[in-house]
Amino acid sequence: MAHPRVRLNLAWLFIVLSTVMVFSILVKLGFWQLERAQYKANLQQTLNLRQSAATFSFSQIVELSKQEAVTGFKLATAVTPVSQDVFLLDNQVYQGRVGYLALQALQVDESKPWLLVELGFVPASLDRRQLPKITPIQNPSRLAGRVYQKQLNPMSFDLMAEPGWPKRVQNLNIAQLSALLKRPLANFVLQPNSVPNSDYPHPWQPIPLSSQKHQGYAVQWFSMAAVFSLIMGYLFFKKIKQRDNK
Repeated sequence: MAHPRVRLNLAWLFIVLSTVMVFSILVKLGFWQLERAQYKANLQQTLNLRQSAATFSFSQIVELSKQEAVTGFKLATAVTPVSQDVFLLDNQVYQGRVGYLALQALQVDESKPWLLVELGFVPASLDRRQLPKITPIQNPSRLAGRVYQKQLNPMSFDLMAEPGWPKRVQNLNIAQLSALLKRPLANFVLQPNSVPNSDYPHPWQPIPLSSQKHQGYAVQWFSMAAVFSLIMGYLFFKKIKQRDNK
């Protein structure tokens, strides 16, 4: 059986190692948030440059999307509403209200993939069984705006389309949307500057969390690491002092 002093020393060794491990994790999380902040700052700069760049054609954006992310590029194209079916992307929030992002797939050219167009944000009813009535684009139109690509959540990325139209979906999974429509879809969405006969707002939030938010989170993690180390240091030296006084 181990001597009491040996057991005590092993217990303190465990406490010290645990303290170092927790402190290291907190600091690492802080630096990770700083890396995310820098990434978001660079991304915002890229988006600003794209907004001041020339307007692309649909074919140009399609080719470009095969090589890189195209969020923020400007697009102008003619569209034809072959189908008037509307998708409702669930769990959207705009100006404190919960609702849907209405989307319609439109034909650009018979030889090209269809284009998913954002019709705008529509508030949801308190009754989940009642879906809003959306007026789709009904006539050939020329649309101009900016494109975006939503990142899929690795924890939940399936379309989860519900029966009926307008069709409520949980995620903007374009591959599954394409399979549902039995039509190829471009892997981006056009947010037009305006939609004919529509006044739905168009929320623009290509970066869910700003670089400033990540910097704030980094400060929180570093503060937690500092407070934790101070508390553990105080307890450690208090225990040593008590032992020396015996």
